[in-house]
Formats: sequence, C-alpha cells, structure tokens
Amino acid sequence: VELAESGGGSVQPGGSTTVSCAASGSITEISPTGWYRQVSGKERELIAGFTTDGRTWYAESVKGRFTAFKDNAKNAVSLQMNSLQPGDTAVYYCSFKYGMKTIWGQGTQVTVSS
Repeated sequence: VELAESGGGSVQPGGSTTVSCAASGSITEISPTGWYRQVSGKERELIAGFTTDGRTWYAESVKGRFTAFKDNAKNAVSLQMNSLQPGDTAVYYCSFKYGMKTIWGQGTQVTVSS
C-alpha cells in the first residue's frame, strides 16, 4: 500500500490551498487517521484527526481555518487550508492505519510567505 500526496505549494498570507492524499495498492484493512505537519527542526504534530465516532478533531492552532475531508470509498483524504499564516509553513503528511501499522504519505511542502 502506498499513499500519494498532491497539492500544497507556495501561498501568500491569507490565502488558501488544499493537500490531497490517496491510497493505492492492496487496499484492505486501511483507514485514514488524520493529518500531521512538521516544521523544520521540530517534531511532527497532529493537526486534524479522524475519530472512531465519525468526527474530526482539530488542533487549536488550525481550528476554524483548516477542514479535513475523507472519502472512505476511495481511500482518500484531503486538507483544505484557509487563512494561511507564515506559521503554517511546514511539510504536511497524511496518515492511515493499515492493519496494526501506521503509514504515511511522502509529505507535501506548504510555504506561506509574501
């Protein structure tokens, strides 16, 4: 199973972008867990998590600005990011649970600057 991310890129402050992620390969026992981001020199942090009761949890730093979507039928997720700020500059990763393992997308750079 592989996760392929797309989207992101360079955005001006206040702008928007979307990062998408889709699973391919032998897709059984797979479910999306959420989106993480990693700022250079810091640990990877969870910013949006899909809970088992069907809701989505958001970190305070992105709540109200980011929205995570999932399409279970297509084994795909996306992260819509609005009102972006320079502090959102990071590499964004999708995460799925595959059996007992956690698997990751390759990472997508989002840079917010004027």
